[in-house]
Amino acid sequence: MDGFVFGVVLSVLASLIIATNTLVAVALFRLIQKNGCTGLYFVLNLAVADSLVGVTITGLVTDELSAHRHPPPKMVCILRMAFIISPSAASILTMIMVTFDRYLAIKRPFQYFRIMSGLVVGACIMGLWLAACFIGFLPVIVQGFQQSYEGKCTFFGVFQPTYMLIVFCIGFFPALFIFIYLYCDILKIASLHVQHIRKVAQVGLSGNSPSPHNTSDMKAVRTVAILIGCFVLSWSPFFIASIVKTMCQKCLPYDVIERYLWLLGLCNSLLNPLIYAYWQKEVRLQIYQLCLCVKRKVFPLFHMERGPRVPSRGPAPIRAISHPQLQE
Repeated sequence: MDGFVFGVVLSVLASLIIATNTLVAVALFRLIQKNGCTGLYFVLNLAVADSLVGVTITGLVTDELSAHRHPPPKMVCILRMAFIISPSAASILTMIMVTFDRYLAIKRPFQYFRIMSGLVVGACIMGLWLAACFIGFLPVIVQGFQQSYEGKCTFFGVFQPTYMLIVFCIGFFPALFIFIYLYCDILKIASLHVQHIRKVAQVGLSGNSPSPHNTSDMKAVRTVAILIGCFVLSWSPFFIASIVKTMCQKCLPYDVIERYLWLLGLCNSLLNPLIYAYWQKEVRLQIYQLCLCVKRKVFPLFHMERGPRVPSRGPAPIRAISHPQLQE
């Protein structure tokens, strides 16, 4: 994949990431104003972080699409990579917070609203952004993580392999284990709830209500599998290949990691709004209402440009003329 094709693919992906997450963020903001659910702030923060991922990679798009491009200075490239890493880390950390929020809602349903107050949610969001910015701008603070710059503005072109290894081992893999553990525990709790409902139905305490079927279990398993699978399939190849590259410089070419596998990881920012928001009926309803509102505002403008249309009601009636008028 040459530079121009990579720039086109990256520009299309960035546009989709920004547009999709912005639409979901607006829908979530309207839903929060309507319901006041504090847990949706984490999903809103996820959409904002993923939108910033799309915004920050536009600098790379302009470099790739430029016909006579010159490599940026070293500090500019380091800052550019730092601004790309920070929202990506914030997106991963927010996914953990969304998972923990749902875990707490199922594990402690009666204490959930007392624990997850607005102040706690705000502190969590602020803390994860501080942690994400610290991870992203660590090479700016610690110059030992910077590498001799040869004019190639990429992750491995400006950062030492030790920094990349620290980010992977401290940031990604613990987040992955926490993510899998929480959702597996959610699945376990949901299975226990289903078993309890079945026992109650068998005893006859539930009246004439139908006993639950296996579809509830399958839906829970499918949801957990998709949530974990999309995250793992998107980022694991990039992180694993990067660790192999830091240990064996000649094992994998840089273009495979920094173009193909990195693009696969960026696709997670496009999948996140589909997974966490589109499957919620309330969010889908808000998006539908937004589309209807845009349709009402846009289509009248086209009608005004074409001119007002008078509905046809058949031929106009002939007005009767009196005899004196004919003499005139």
